[in-house]
Order: sequence, then C-alpha cells, then structure tokens
Amino acid sequence: MKSLLDDEYPAFLKTYESAPVRSLRVNTLKTGHLSFPEKVPFRLEPVPWCPPAFYYDHERDRPGKHVYHAAGLYYIQDASAMAPAEALSAKPGEKILDLCAAPGGKTTQLASQMQGEGVLVANEIDGKRIKALVENLERCGVTNAVILNETPAHLAARFPQYFDGILIDAPCSGEGMFRKDPETATRWSLKAVEKCAELQYEILTAAAPMLRPGGRLVYSTCTFNPTENEQVIASFLENHPGFEIKSIQAAPHYQPARPDWAGNRVPALNQACRLWPHHLKGEGHFVVLLEKKEDQESRKARPGKYPPVPQPAAKVWKSFIQETYNQTDLSEGTFTMYGDHLYQVHPDLPSLKGLRVERPGRYLGQAKRSHFVPSHALALSSLPEQVKQTCDFQADDPDLLLYLQGEALPSDLAKGWTLVTVDGYPLGWGKVSGRLLKNHYPKWLRWDRTLK
Repeated sequence: MKSLLDDEYPAFLKTYESAPVRSLRVNTLKTGHLSFPEKVPFRLEPVPWCPPAFYYDHERDRPGKHVYHAAGLYYIQDASAMAPAEALSAKPGEKILDLCAAPGGKTTQLASQMQGEGVLVANEIDGKRIKALVENLERCGVTNAVILNETPAHLAARFPQYFDGILIDAPCSGEGMFRKDPETATRWSLKAVEKCAELQYEILTAAAPMLRPGGRLVYSTCTFNPTENEQVIASFLENHPGFEIKSIQAAPHYQPARPDWAGNRVPALNQACRLWPHHLKGEGHFVVLLEKKEDQESRKARPGKYPPVPQPAAKVWKSFIQETYNQTDLSEGTFTMYGDHLYQVHPDLPSLKGLRVERPGRYLGQAKRSHFVPSHALALSSLPEQVKQTCDFQADDPDLLLYLQGEALPSDLAKGWTLVTVDGYPLGWGKVSGRLLKNHYPKWLRWDRTLK
C-alpha cells in the first residue's frame, strides 16, 4: 500500500487508529427517507452518495436492537458498500441480477430502487449464506425477488441476454474491511489475491452473456489491490470488446481508479471509482460501471410455463384472501407450488426447472388440506390498509416486547388472522381465537425472554 499510495500513505494509515463509522440505509419500500430522522431516536448524519442512508453514532445508538429493524424499516450497511447499487441505479420494471447476493444488503438496496416492479434475481452460490439472504429480503418486504443457489455458468445458460442490469459484488481478499473486521486480515495472502482474481474473471465472463445489449453491469470489490480491480477489468475488456466503461455519477469523495496500475492498457479505467477511507467516511471499495454495446445480436429468454396450482390449494388460498384482505386481487396472478408452499411468480420469468431454487418468487404461505397458513414474508410485504384487521402497538408498548418474545396476548378483536404492526408498520401475524391473539411470530426470530 505504501508504494501504491506514496504521499497519501500516512493519511491512509492513520485511519486505522480510529474506529470504523457505522451507517444504515432506509428501506424506501417501507418508509420515506426524508421523514425518517424524525421517526427514530438515533443521531443521524446523511451519507453523501446514497440519499436514503445515514451515519449513526455506534457509541450512543444500537439501531439493530430497535423494533423498527425487525419491521424492515432500514438495513445496517457500511456506507461504502452502498456505492455499487447506487452506480447500477436499478429502475422500476427492469430485470436485475445480483449475482453474489448474500447477505442481501445490495439486493435490498436494488429492491428499494425498483419499488416492487420488475424481476430481481438474487443468486448466492454458497448454500450456507442463503438463509441470511432470505431473511433480509423478507424482513425488508421485497416482493419481486427470485432467490437462487447456482453457479454463474449455470445461470448463463438459462438467462441469455435477459437482464437490464447485473451487479457483481465479487468475492475478494477483503483488504478494505481490515479495519472493520480484523479477522479478515488473518486470512489474507498473495496466493489468496491471485485466486480471487481468477474467480472474479470467471464470474465476469459468465455474467457477460446474461446482459442484454445496452444493459449495465457493475463490478465491485471491497479490496484495495489492483490485481483484483483495475487488472481484472482490463483483462475482461481486452477479451470482451463488446463492453465499455461508463462514468459513474460519483460523490466528490470518490477517487478515480488508476489505469497505470493495469499497465495503462485501458485508459478509460479512470472513469471507475475507488473509495478510500482517508478520503471519506467509510471502508475501502472499488466500483466500475460497464455497458454492453447495442450493436450485438439480441436473444431473449422465453417465459417459463408453470404447472397450475392444484384446486384444493387454490381454494384455501382464495378463502384466506377473502377472509383476511380487503382486496381480492391478491388471489390473481401467476402462482406455483413447491411441495405445499405457494409462491407468486413474475409472468416473464424463464423456467427455473433444473436450477437450485430457494425462492421462485413472493412466498405466500403453506396450503394445508383445510386451511392456509400465511408466511412471515407475506405479513412484512403487506400494507395495513390491505388487511381487514390489524393490532397496532407503539414502539415502547410493553406488550410489543411480549409479542416479539412469542407470547399470546389478550384481545377483543374479531376471530381470525390479524396483521400485527408497530406504529403502523407490519411486523408479523397473529391469529385471534377465544379472546387471545395467538402468536405467529417466527420462532427463529423471537427476541430473548431475558430482555426487559
């Protein structure tokens, strides 16, 4: 680093004497970011390159322990890690792929940009990390996501020229995270850097045919060395002349990438961005925006055909909607079942047959023989005005903590499924029976009973 940064090295080194800054990003699927500071007890400061995001004082505040986090109002994320999704700038109605998605920070950011419209494919090759990805997307109320557990090469065969935008936050040596996560430094080696660069090039090569002509691809890492950044991109562009670098609408604190660190093979690399901890409040990141040239033959993936939902399952689902929701159009659309689990899928989605699928679409719940059990995901992606009955708590209500701990609560509400909310934001399901609100908050999310 000393040889790369030269005169800037002392300032860079000094950042390791201070604690990393902490930040969160408001989930605009749930609430507006302009009014958010007035709703929470946190001391907040805007993140310059991501309007819905704020720094918070980690010594004073613990937003991860506030009930609004459980309700999906925000995602705790490093400020620099928000830069790649900002560069891709997904739009409502587009088809977007987050190729290395877990744990879901960038995926939920893309989902906020898309506002529930279009197709968002979140892929994670590591099966051990899928659970966190699913939980974060469900918590944030994302309805248009497909969650896959596949290799990039396998996806390329199924999604030819399908996506308007692709985000590759590539596996890397993690040098930019050494201050925040010192354990990462213990796993670093020159050999690891070389292996990461090989893998990154393979991922880029597999992703290229999935992007439509005119589409956008963002490649990012959280590492400093040129081998995994400028040099990987230079090699990719030399072998893929159908792509070109586009400038990123960067914040003043972004620094240009260095073409000379890749032997000046691609002068346009100065349009890519580096985020250095001595130039901004955040950790290290590299971000480049590529565009696939229009003058290429276009192919389209065909929409998949899904078998019809069995009549008994369709019947209990429609009955649940009629009993629980004010609007019955939720029972319309394209649906599919995996076992007895019901999902709503996007009509333009190609067939997923043969792929490792974690979620083919919006998870609605479980169709039992005589009734329907709604999913936690359905609760968190519903609006209070959509349902016939809600039970609303204020954030400081002691009964709210009991609900989060899995307790049943006395209730005078009518019998049936009830959307439990906090200050009007969906939190989970309850079911009223015998003057009790029976608890359907997921067991794996319940709060510690020792909390007071």
